[in-house]
Amino acid sequence: MIPDCLDGLKHFVNIADGSAEQLRALLDFALAQKRRLSAGDPLDPRLDGRTLAMIFQKPSLRTRLSFETAMTQLGGHAINLDDHHIRLGQREAVCDIARVISGMCDGIMARVFEHAHVVEMAEYAAVPVVNALSDHSHPCQAMADVMTLMEHRGEPTGRHMVFVGDGNNVARSLATLCGRLGMRFTLATPPGYEFGEGFLAELGQIAPDMRLTVTADPAAAVCDADVVYADTWVSMGQEADKQQRLADFAGYQINAGLMAGAPAEALVMHCLPAYRGTEITDEVIDGPQSVVFEEAANRLHFQRALLQVLMRRR
Repeated sequence: MIPDCLDGLKHFVNIADGSAEQLRALLDFALAQKRRLSAGDPLDPRLDGRTLAMIFQKPSLRTRLSFETAMTQLGGHAINLDDHHIRLGQREAVCDIARVISGMCDGIMARVFEHAHVVEMAEYAAVPVVNALSDHSHPCQAMADVMTLMEHRGEPTGRHMVFVGDGNNVARSLATLCGRLGMRFTLATPPGYEFGEGFLAELGQIAPDMRLTVTADPAAAVCDADVVYADTWVSMGQEADKQQRLADFAGYQINAGLMAGAPAEALVMHCLPAYRGTEITDEVIDGPQSVVFEEAANRLHFQRALLQVLMRRR
């Protein structure tokens, strides 16, 4: 049963767009659906006859697999729209593309460079729009991450997530979700890679009592962590700055030495793709504290629940 509080959820563009009640309800619903599937109870074909248009400006493994599999499991269909065909905002205006897709499909998933494009799409689309990654946020990833934490540690409130790396789109989404759910969040990052003032102001408004720490000392950050989180130091579109970034983040690798200072029960996460030997070592990502590949699989389970909520016939 889909909780009533989710009836007002039209799109999923930013974590901040959902209330604490809605975000927690989404997580609980995703976990319940996953348990149901694991128990051998078949899912209802809730999206029978429905079509999801998937727009990709960036390469994808987990995103395409998870959304397309989710639609298949729910009795629907997904169409892959590579950007070299549609050229979002170049060959055709974003608002026009949103209107055209709305007349033919029942939902839009967009993995884009510019966050403004997915915001504009949600403004003009007559169907639900899901942000599957933008330069500002990665809400589906953050939800799958906390879903994984809940599976291993139960109630998330009061838990401490430590992100070691760039204050990027994933870090922003995780920090916002932690604020909504009453979790602590620490960003361990070198000077110059912290959260921007605009984001901090937004976070202060939606979670004024949040325990947020930004530090340049990863060893101090992880000493009481429930989750130690890694991400690439060079995201797509930042290749020109690769050598500078690698130099700046030297010393921020998640390795056995860093994890020796974290609690033995701390979980290790990474949103993938991982550049082994750079931001994280083989010993850690393949080690007993790692839940990285469960976390990846939970992209499917969370997004399947999200699609049920957004694209169901009301």
